[in-house]
Amino acid sequence: MNIYKKILSIVAAGLATASVSSCLGDLDTIPLNPQDTTSETAYGADEAGYIQGLTKLYFQFISNDTRDLKISDGGASELIRAFWSTQETTTDEAKCAWENDAWVRALNTNTWTEAQNDAVYAVYVRTLQGIAYINEYLRQTEPDRLEKRGVSDEVAAKIAGFRAEARFLRAYFYWMALDTFGDVPFTTEKSPFGGGYNPNQAPRADVFNFCINELRELAADDSAMPAARSNYPRADKGAVNGLLARMCLNAEVYTGNQMWQEAKQACETIFGMGYDLAPTYAELFRGDNGENPDALKEIIFAASYDAERSQSYGGTSYLTLAAIAATDVSAASMPNGVNNGWAGIRTPFEFVQKYFNARNADYTTGTYDCTDERGKMFYIKGRKESMDNALYVFLNGWSCLKFNNIPHDETDEGYLETSTIKTYSDIDMPLIRLGEIYLIYTEACMNLGQLNTAKPYVEKLAKRAGVSAPEVIDVDFLIAERARELMWEGHRRTDLIRYGKFHSADFLWTYKGGSFQGQAFADYMDIFAIPLTELASNTDLHQNPGYPVSGATE
Repeated sequence: MNIYKKILSIVAAGLATASVSSCLGDLDTIPLNPQDTTSETAYGADEAGYIQGLTKLYFQFISNDTRDLKISDGGASELIRAFWSTQETTTDEAKCAWENDAWVRALNTNTWTEAQNDAVYAVYVRTLQGIAYINEYLRQTEPDRLEKRGVSDEVAAKIAGFRAEARFLRAYFYWMALDTFGDVPFTTEKSPFGGGYNPNQAPRADVFNFCINELRELAADDSAMPAARSNYPRADKGAVNGLLARMCLNAEVYTGNQMWQEAKQACETIFGMGYDLAPTYAELFRGDNGENPDALKEIIFAASYDAERSQSYGGTSYLTLAAIAATDVSAASMPNGVNNGWAGIRTPFEFVQKYFNARNADYTTGTYDCTDERGKMFYIKGRKESMDNALYVFLNGWSCLKFNNIPHDETDEGYLETSTIKTYSDIDMPLIRLGEIYLIYTEACMNLGQLNTAKPYVEKLAKRAGVSAPEVIDVDFLIAERARELMWEGHRRTDLIRYGKFHSADFLWTYKGGSFQGQAFADYMDIFAIPLTELASNTDLHQNPGYPVSGATE
């Protein structure tokens, strides 16, 4: 059965239960159980059911329920983790040591095929799943249904705001899907609905244009979208303009048409919304970043995690636990505030040296020289420098402790007793933040011939990092600066594709194309294959060019 039909079987009875409660402020309620709840009983005249439904939509970022996925590892099924894997381990920023996982080997070395890959499959399923839930939520919150249920004008006005948030989330899921797969199944709340319906696969450009129009409407002053900085960690107008800027930045990749001016305008709108850079870069990724006022100056939209209430081995739990080995954790030190290590993901030394100018590494003491504050987050004690002929030896390469569960105002030693009980992460995952917007603005201005306008924003990032601002701003600088500023935040594959560097021979990295020295791979691999299970169950779908339609699954 294709994933769309599986989802229909759930939403027809009501929105599905999340396996844990959500950490979303006033959305912190128990979602609805599809086994004993229908839409007619879930939604009534008061606000509660609609809040619960909205909770489920946000929860799609962090759900690790595998009942609808043929994935053995629940943590790997989470959308944030799966998307991160496709964005980072396929590039120069990260590699994974789990040799026994075929999907890991394929992503590490850019050798994936049409055969099922767990991370790729999870991105496909989770994005379509989220879209299907949102469409049903929008059906259930249409004004005529609210009127029939006796919903008051006051509550209906609140629900209008919930609907606006849902539409933003749908655009975000569609962006993830079209970026990863190109042409994707396309549905809205107006689409046919029922067990016999297979959605049509829409051209990438058409899905992009739908999202852009949605975001433009939501960004309008008269929309029901909450004001910027009023709704954390839920979406607000800042998030809408942030996603709009990001999509316009990549418009030429998605549609063949440049949208630099609109990207620039969306950034300028955000500049007037009261955001500011966090004074200290590291605070953006500490365990209290969702509560720290300085971090919240910069974070525009985030996936919210809580060690007690959103227990998943995806998201920032993955980025903390998999970044260290169990042997790095001791009674005297838990270097990033969690009580275990999985010996999974790390960063090639070549990347660190190239972008952060790291020098004089001492692998016995764990010290090295680096001026850039963003490059001081690596753990090298007990490591070896290179992954040459040792890609699947975790201690070869550098561990990245950018995501650190210790609160910003505490030390490793001070937090040690708390660390012993931290099996999961408290770190919110920044999905859109002001540092990214500064770089989008710079790139848009560069392409518009207006670099002088962007220089103050580049200078602000440089000042925070403790380095000199560049004398020349060009594509080479942006490739490097986005690597430094946005490392491990899930942008790198998209960036390299936009710069024409992802598959090409003129930009190489460790193990690109399966070789330690790096080599080119086929250009059709800029997007991933549609999962074979979905092609088999929906004959209206077509495989992406370059991939054979048939093949064995792993």
